[in-house]
Amino acid sequence: MRIGNGSTVESVRHCLYSLRRLLSPNYAVMSINGEVLLKEPWPATCALLVFPGGADLGYCRTLNGEGNRKIRQYVNRGGAYLGLCAGGYYASKRCEFMVGDKRMEVVGDRELSFFPGTCRGLAFPGFVYGSEEGAHAVRLDVNKDALAKADYPVPTTFHAYVNGGGVFVDAPKFADRGVELLASYVDKLLVDPGEGAAAVVYCKVGEGGAILASPHPEFAAINLDRSNRDSSYAKVVETLKADEELRISFFKACLIKLGLEVSATGESAPSLSPMYLSSCSSPDISKLLTLWKEVISAKGDEQLIVAEADTFRIEPLSSWSMGDMNEALPPVPASSSDETEAGTNLVDANVDSSKVLKRVLVYADTPPASKDTPYFNHGSFYAHLQRYNGVLADASFGRVLLYGEVVASTNTLLEKNPSFTKHVPHGFTMNATTQIAGRGRGSNVWISPPGALMFSTVLRHPMGLNQSAPVVFVQYLAALAIIHGIQGYAPAYAGLPVKLKWPNDIYALDPAGAGKNYVKIGGILVNSSYAGSDYTLIVGIGLNVANAAPSTSLNALAAAKKLEPFHGERLLASILSSFDSIYAEFCMDGWSRMLEEDYYSNWLHRYGLLVCDQIVTLEAEGGVRARIKGITRDWGLLLVEELGWEDRPTRKMWQLQSDSNSFDFFKGLLKRKV
Repeated sequence: MRIGNGSTVESVRHCLYSLRRLLSPNYAVMSINGEVLLKEPWPATCALLVFPGGADLGYCRTLNGEGNRKIRQYVNRGGAYLGLCAGGYYASKRCEFMVGDKRMEVVGDRELSFFPGTCRGLAFPGFVYGSEEGAHAVRLDVNKDALAKADYPVPTTFHAYVNGGGVFVDAPKFADRGVELLASYVDKLLVDPGEGAAAVVYCKVGEGGAILASPHPEFAAINLDRSNRDSSYAKVVETLKADEELRISFFKACLIKLGLEVSATGESAPSLSPMYLSSCSSPDISKLLTLWKEVISAKGDEQLIVAEADTFRIEPLSSWSMGDMNEALPPVPASSSDETEAGTNLVDANVDSSKVLKRVLVYADTPPASKDTPYFNHGSFYAHLQRYNGVLADASFGRVLLYGEVVASTNTLLEKNPSFTKHVPHGFTMNATTQIAGRGRGSNVWISPPGALMFSTVLRHPMGLNQSAPVVFVQYLAALAIIHGIQGYAPAYAGLPVKLKWPNDIYALDPAGAGKNYVKIGGILVNSSYAGSDYTLIVGIGLNVANAAPSTSLNALAAAKKLEPFHGERLLASILSSFDSIYAEFCMDGWSRMLEEDYYSNWLHRYGLLVCDQIVTLEAEGGVRARIKGITRDWGLLLVEELGWEDRPTRKMWQLQSDSNSFDFFKGLLKRKV
């Protein structure tokens, strides 16, 4: 989804809310900016490009020329475009907005021209930029025949939110050019609509298609704030609320029209749950609670850790008591009394989850019983962790575990609260069954449903080791640990075809595909900071264990080999034990020849005895072709060799950083971010 110049914050929020509910888990819905559209290889993995509401002149300023050429090429080649309000104006051949109003007039031709005519506004009175004063609940009549692909009832009519919208003039007259009328206005318009009063249109564009909507079918009434508004706005919200199911049905039908697979439920984000702190050794919890004395504040009988982004309430559930500490603890800041308790229903994933009080239930004597955490068996996890660790007495990864059935993001909770994370031990691990704000590279955020293994582990890497064991290699160690953890799950799983892809992705051979079609099933995100003599690394890992979408899963891989499905607790233990062992080896010997060979043997694009002979293009260097040679032994940079005439090596080498380049093996594209 495109954000930045042109789009408004509110329009982006509404888009994310609706699209994530209708498209998860089949697609990852994420926001991008104009720089990504201009400089990244996004078409290779984009199922739908969305331009939200706002002001289309901002889109023009950023994307006219090369940006629009790339967008149009993407749609022509089979891509899908969804333009909402300003995004609809922008994708028409001509925009005419408030003609004659010297202060508000916007008139001009547009480059995309998916709709071959004019989008003309203002359709309804009262519009003010950055305000909802001109908001209307407008009735639309739906052309059900054009949406016949939907496998459930499509509404005949419904009300949609409009604020600044226009009309696609004479839309029916362009039928011979691939334009279909999907919905039309019923109420009288302020401007001449020509034939059809078209509110929503579908435009066939080459092998792809675009849907342009002047209203906002993505706006849900539940996200419209009725406070401090007059009665007319409250009436708008109530009208939209009454037609909510009809709105969802229409919006689903539009997404299906564009070739997307929608989810069956479209449910809201689940509530945040309490978090359960435990360990395989009771003294570990006592030590941790003692460390937390430095940051715990007392508020009556409560013990709170008021960290930088979140507030945690520590609740012992064992013979270990904090009662004796109360008098010695400082009082909690007054602002914390306004926090909402975890467990309150979050009706919107856009709600700031940091405002929700995080309950930490402390199990000092025994781990939580299965009835307390029905989606995660702590007894099974600790038993398998001990078995995989064997005689390794100083194993620490996963030894102390913080589990939540529903959390915002394990990585975010640890990264954004350094005063909390500072007081947890090396190897401290947090995992969740569901994340409502899962983290990816850059600013990517999405809901991660059950069926994925999601966890983050804290590492304290001594700065003194950075010459012999550079911290940048930790992401490669994590990738190796995942491969080893999967293949070491049990002897029969050793041959499962999983590979790592530079710099931080996990791929598996698709059992439903033909040939050697590898698809992504997991990723790694490492956040680092430093204080004193240590780096603090938060290694976040997400791995699709059971979900059939959006690519494939480990269980599908196992089923193809007639193996039992993976159990999340056992797999987590296997990966953490492997990570612990590999990291200990790295601290002793650095990026040794043994680790290097292990890495290359599991690299996705190794051929025979060669490390890699994949040919890629260096766009930032004028389209130079180059062959991947491996990674450098000093700082883990990607090493490529320039190719000349007939792809003969020129002996010129390039070293590329993993955190400053975008890389897509399958499209043969490597491009430096600027």
